[in-house]
Amino acid sequence: MDRIIKKKKWTPARITMLALGSLLAFFIIYLLFFRDNASRLYVDRDRMTIATVQQGSFQEFIPVDGTVQPIVTIYVDAVFGGRVEEIFVRDGAFVEEGDPILRLSNAAIEMDYMYRENNLLEVLNNYQNTRLSLERNKFALERQMADLEYQKDIATKDFNRKRVYNQSGHISEEEFENAEREYNIARRRYDIAYRAMQHDSVYTETQMIQIKESIDRMEDNLSMLNRNLENLTITAPISGQLSSFDAERGETKLSGENLGQIDVLDGFKLRARIDERYVNRTFVGQQAQFDYGGQNYQLEIQKIYSNITAGAFEVDLHFNDEMPEGIRRGQTIQLRLQFSGVADAIIIPRGGFYQETGGNWIYVLDPAGNQATKRRIRIGRQNIHHYEVLEGLEQGEQVITSSYDAFGGKDRLIFR
Repeated sequence: MDRIIKKKKWTPARITMLALGSLLAFFIIYLLFFRDNASRLYVDRDRMTIATVQQGSFQEFIPVDGTVQPIVTIYVDAVFGGRVEEIFVRDGAFVEEGDPILRLSNAAIEMDYMYRENNLLEVLNNYQNTRLSLERNKFALERQMADLEYQKDIATKDFNRKRVYNQSGHISEEEFENAEREYNIARRRYDIAYRAMQHDSVYTETQMIQIKESIDRMEDNLSMLNRNLENLTITAPISGQLSSFDAERGETKLSGENLGQIDVLDGFKLRARIDERYVNRTFVGQQAQFDYGGQNYQLEIQKIYSNITAGAFEVDLHFNDEMPEGIRRGQTIQLRLQFSGVADAIIIPRGGFYQETGGNWIYVLDPAGNQATKRRIRIGRQNIHHYEVLEGLEQGEQVITSSYDAFGGKDRLIFR
């Protein structure tokens, strides 16, 4: 009889298929959850700059170029315009305060001076004539008053005498009345003349005061015009070296035109141009320094010019103590303008990586030095040598600081 053969449940083919399915599932899980999906790039280590993260002294500053200038400069301008008639000194000469530099001529000012001078002389002459006339009138009134006073005195005595005679009956009533009438007339004449003389005296005094005030005003105007004439001769306002002076005989200079400047060479200052980005961080008293001849020199900002031109503004810096010997006017010196004091910080050298990352991330090497991984960081202050790192790096780690242009933003760099 036939025997039923049971089919095997785990055949080799089935076992093989199950094994292959398990391997495929494991591979898919590995790809999804365990495989390193970071983008990578193989690079040549020798073609990049690698630096070590350090903890050290850091100071924020920027380099600026300062031009040596005299500590005091006085500009020489033409107060009035005119034609150059005479030149007393040349550019570069040393002058003392008050020394003549050049002389201008101005026909309008000269004619005005002559006209007003003639007017003043005429007024003075009128004043003299008026004063003489008033004095003659005064003397005439005084003589008149003397005569009237004399007549009044005679009439008074005659009246008093005849009044006594009339009372005693020695003279007639008519003769007494005539004496009384003469007395009253003499007294009235005297009183009228006295009041007239007082009024005339007040009028004369007022007129003399007005004439004197008019003369004083004209003399002041004449003095001003005389100063204008004197201002046509340009003199040195201070002792020093004349510079930027350019004038020739016969040339016309305008009123207010700059003729040159006088530099006081007792000391120097530096004038620097600073990028407008730092205008809100720049202040009077801010410190700067530079090295010259093996020595370090300290300066501070004394003046800030508010005008911004071509993206920059200017400041004047004065030396704190001594200034270097041998510097010359117009010489350019590179300064370090300080924005902070010296402090301890985590720092890395400046490099081309900043242009690509903006200081937001950097490639950090692994301890073995075989690869570098992208890591987020936070950059703080900076100077021409270093960046201050606020977050993301520790002392002793190594980073790539050269340009990242060729890396395409890959997550990992593997060194060959």
